[in-house]
Formats: sequence, C-alpha cells, structure tokens
Amino acid sequence: MDTTFLLFVVLGFLAVVMLLEGLYLTWNAYRGPEARRIERRLQVLSAGDSAVDAPLLRKRLLSGVPAVERMLLLLPRVHVMDRFLLQSGMGITVAAFLLVTVVLMVAGGAVAALAGLPLVVVIAAAVVPAIVWIGYAQRMRLARMRQIDQQLPDALDLIARAMQAGHAFTSALRLVGTEGPQPIAQEFLAVFDEINFGIPLDQALGNLASRVASSDLRFFVVAVLIQRDTGGNLAEILGSISTLIRDRQKLVGAVRVLSAEGRISAWILSLLPFVLALAITFVNRQFIASLWTDPLGVRMVSVALALMALGIWWMWRMVKIRI
Repeated sequence: MDTTFLLFVVLGFLAVVMLLEGLYLTWNAYRGPEARRIERRLQVLSAGDSAVDAPLLRKRLLSGVPAVERMLLLLPRVHVMDRFLLQSGMGITVAAFLLVTVVLMVAGGAVAALAGLPLVVVIAAAVVPAIVWIGYAQRMRLARMRQIDQQLPDALDLIARAMQAGHAFTSALRLVGTEGPQPIAQEFLAVFDEINFGIPLDQALGNLASRVASSDLRFFVVAVLIQRDTGGNLAEILGSISTLIRDRQKLVGAVRVLSAEGRISAWILSLLPFVLALAITFVNRQFIASLWTDPLGVRMVSVALALMALGIWWMWRMVKIRI
C-alpha cells in the first residue's frame, strides 16, 4: 500500500477524532452537567433580595433574547415572577413561561371561535388554559416548598452534628449543600456561595428566607441571627428547632387526615356544576344554549357563578387549617 495514502488515512482519522472531541468539549462546556449546575446556582443567586445586582445574571434568568429581556425588565415586579418560577423548580425562564401562557390563550380562543361558540365562551376558552397552566406552576411550587419543609429537620440535624464535630457554621452549610437531598441542598449551597462571594451571613440567610416560602425555614434563620447577637450553643438550638419542626409536621399531618373528607367534598361540589354543564352541552346543546343566548339566562349564570365563587371560597376557608 502506498505510504502517502496510508499517512493520509491516518491523518484523516485523527482529524475526525479531534473534531468529534472538540465538538464534545464545546457541548460539555455550554450544555454539560457542570455548566447546568453552575447555571442553576447563578439563577438561585439572582433571585435573592437584589443582593447580587448583576445584569448578566438577570439576562440568563429572564430571557436569552436581549429585546425580550429589555421588555421584561419594564414589567413591574418582574423579580416576583422570577422567584415564583424558581420556587416551582420548573427550570424555565420568565419569557418561556409567558410564551406558553400566551400560546395556550390563543389556541384555546381560536378553537372556540372556529367552533362557532359565543363570545363569552371564546373568552372563557382563552382564559381557562392559562389559569390551568398557572395553577400547575403553583402546584409545582407548593410541592417543592412542602418537600423542603420535610427535608429541613434532617438538614438542621446535619448542621448541628457537623458543628458538634468541630466544623464552622459555613462549612456545615456547605456539607448540607453537597451531602443533603435535593431541593434543599441547592438552597443551602446557594447560601454558602453567597457567603464566599463576600455577602454577609445575615444578608445571605435573609436571601434564603426570601427565596423559600417556608415559615419553618424562617425559624432557622431568625434563630441563627439571634444567636450571632446574643451567643449560645447554636448546635443545641438547631437540635431543638429540628425537634419542634418534626412535632409540628406530625400535627399538620394529623389535621390533614382529619380534614380529608371536607377537602374531597369541596372538590366535588366545586367541579360538579361545570362537569354537568359540559356534559349537557355535548348531549343536548339547544337545551342549555338559552343560558348564554337569552338575557335572563345570562343574568342567571352570572348570579350563579358569583354565588359559586363565594361558596367555593368559604368551603376552602373551612378546610384550610393553618398550624
């Protein structure tokens, strides 16, 4: 075989291997696990109480398109939506969330309009998908906050044991961030990162309390801040708080079990009229069409919806017991 041809084949093979290696390293640098981990930590830091005032962090969080980012920054209290999405753990930006909301509204309204339904039904078909999407995000947020509440006692015990073993408080925070379960590990690791960036401990803990909507976590933050001013055995204090939170969670679980029947009844009574109206619409549309074609029917529906809203609010107030 010709030596020149063989050398050409070897060099071509090496060039292809190096090209693939370069593509992999480029992808890993921008979209790999380490890059995603850094991006999540930067997003967590950017959602605090403006402790980190860096435009680059906000640009990464709000939108990747500069024009869209500038428009979003004009919205009042856009950081509240930032924090809401961060607490939900959905991993999407404000621009993506708003885009999905608008697409759902346009799609629902267009389907209802093409079906020849009245204007009121078209508006409802446009609004309901958006409400469902926002409700899904809220449900994800509540589930994540509940998970953090459940993981908090174990995290406090880990901090207390680490301090008893001779670790500093900041080292104990890092231990929870690296050894603890998600999602609470991400929050404590963000506090450790903020302290390393030069933010005072009290401000970093305040950012933690603002990011996580948990009264139990605020107990921990207040206890640490008071101990820094007055002194005392912080490990023992954290152990007492952990025991108190566990007892409170047991009581909350017992109350939820006792109020489960009331919650199920509230769900059934809230959804039953809408399910029946939808079923009658498919079975005999002319029979129910007078509710939105006749003026008297429109007034009846308006009064019924107002009374139902009042009844739903009252039922949920009765079954929602705060401890």
